[in-house]
Amino acid sequence: MNTNNLNYLVNSLYLIKPELVIAAVIVLLVLVDLIWIKNKTALPYIAILGLLTAGYFLIDQFGTNTFAFATNNSAGMLIVDPFGTFFKLLIVFASILVVLFSMLSREVDNGLERHGEYYTLMFGMIIGMMFMVSASDLIVIYLAMELVSLPSYILAGFTKNSIRNSEASMKYLIYGGTSSGIMLFGISIIYGITGSTNLYEINSLIQAPQMQNLTFLLAGILIFVGIGYKISAAPFHFWTPDVYEGAPIPITAYLSIASKAAGFALLIRFIKVTFIQSIDPNGFWHLLGIIDWKSFIIIISILSMTLGNFAALWQTNVKRLLAYSSIAHAGYMLLGLAVMSNEGITAILIYFMAYAIMNLGAFFVVMLIANKIGSEELDDYKGIGYSAPFLGVSLAIFLVSLTGLPPTAGFVGKLYLFIALVDAKMIAVAVIALLNTVVSLYYYIKILKCMFLDKSEKEVPAFSASYPALVLVFLLAAPVIIFGLYFTPLVDIAKSSITLLGL
Repeated sequence: MNTNNLNYLVNSLYLIKPELVIAAVIVLLVLVDLIWIKNKTALPYIAILGLLTAGYFLIDQFGTNTFAFATNNSAGMLIVDPFGTFFKLLIVFASILVVLFSMLSREVDNGLERHGEYYTLMFGMIIGMMFMVSASDLIVIYLAMELVSLPSYILAGFTKNSIRNSEASMKYLIYGGTSSGIMLFGISIIYGITGSTNLYEINSLIQAPQMQNLTFLLAGILIFVGIGYKISAAPFHFWTPDVYEGAPIPITAYLSIASKAAGFALLIRFIKVTFIQSIDPNGFWHLLGIIDWKSFIIIISILSMTLGNFAALWQTNVKRLLAYSSIAHAGYMLLGLAVMSNEGITAILIYFMAYAIMNLGAFFVVMLIANKIGSEELDDYKGIGYSAPFLGVSLAIFLVSLTGLPPTAGFVGKLYLFIALVDAKMIAVAVIALLNTVVSLYYYIKILKCMFLDKSEKEVPAFSASYPALVLVFLLAAPVIIFGLYFTPLVDIAKSSITLLGL
């Protein structure tokens, strides 16, 4: 290896410092778990410290916009840019909260002897999601997705004493393996057509007039199946309700935010990098005509939010209801991509910041209530608004925000989404999304009705969570209101992340 290649390798490693930190924490977690076999207390604190360190390096490289691990003067296998850094920070933020949730979770605590495996597998997911966000090569994309999927199958079945937990893990594995195989088939077709797996090289090659459009269309759809599974978009959502209901609540919350964020980042980068032809002065994308991505994504989006919202109407389990809600929210965010403009992507980033806080908050309160009453069934929520007023009011705030009503951060996310749709003259689609929001109001209100208006047949004694848990609930609920009233920071972060997007 000559000096230039060595310097380039060192520079590339320097660009993935956050990923290297996560990898080092994995090794440290394994060593600590092996040395102190019976004392698992230090593991979550090591995890949080590692995540904070990775977050520091991510903030430090926010303005960086370059390739890493390029070969033969081609575009790199990874791209480090503010767009990717934004999603990595979101993943780190969600990971820290989920570690805190896990420390307070009765389900996770029951598997104390396996805490080493729990946190190690979680960090395996984190490093996989970080590479998903940055990948600009189909092989790296596939390997990163597998690195996320394999630990998540195990974590979904972490609670061994629950039948539904084992069922969730098995269904997740079957659906995940199927979607992974379909995606790999699509990747092989693209490689067969172009002779390359690099997205930037593929973009230049498919502009040739002799390109086989029909075959490439098939390959693109097959790859979308793999990504659509990861973001819980219909009709690739079948795993979501069962896995969300059966998995431990911290893992359910984690899959609903971090895994979805990585999937959306990957989908946006895949479509924009591979199929972009030009961007007009107004920020609208002009894609190559091989695949009509706009129409395809609009169909998937409408199907996701309609199916998610209407299926949620009939749910009696709160976790399962939130699972269908998650499918509907994936549909809303896909509309931002369907706009095919920088403004649409800005709306997605704003929506994701709001969604991360309110959805994690909702799952956290559900977990705290389940810790006390041992149930997630809606009928058992009757009277909880009075038995645990702080938790009840906090859950109400999160649910109102998930609906998209003012003055909450969820309203801001939907507002910018609708602005992007109107600017793109997609009025009919905006009306469908608005009607779906009205439907979602019904099932969110159904939970509030149970908590505050319905009386339980048996007396529900007053209860509360631990002081650290209540503080964490407050720290999640407060931003939902604050950013609903003063949302300039969210908009500024989103605009800076998309403006510097190195594509």
